[in-house]
Amino acid sequence: MNTVLIILVVLVIFAYFFRKEIKEKIAPDAERNYTIDDKFNAEKVSRQKEIDQLLSKMGENGIDDLSEKERRRLDELSKK
Repeated sequence: MNTVLIILVVLVIFAYFFRKEIKEKIAPDAERNYTIDDKFNAEKVSRQKEIDQLLSKMGENGIDDLSEKERRRLDELSKK
């Protein structure tokens, strides 16, 4: 019984000192594993969603539905 308690105490101490490493293995930080390709693809999807939103707004009544700021933004996004 004493050996079980000693092993348990050693495991608790071990877990305390290596808690960061254990946490990373169980739930890794998503931002840390975010590659350049992931960032590029996320920005591309974001741009496409914004373009789609502006085009759907324009699709109802034509380009007159867009403000000057929205027209400039659509022009800017279409050049990328």
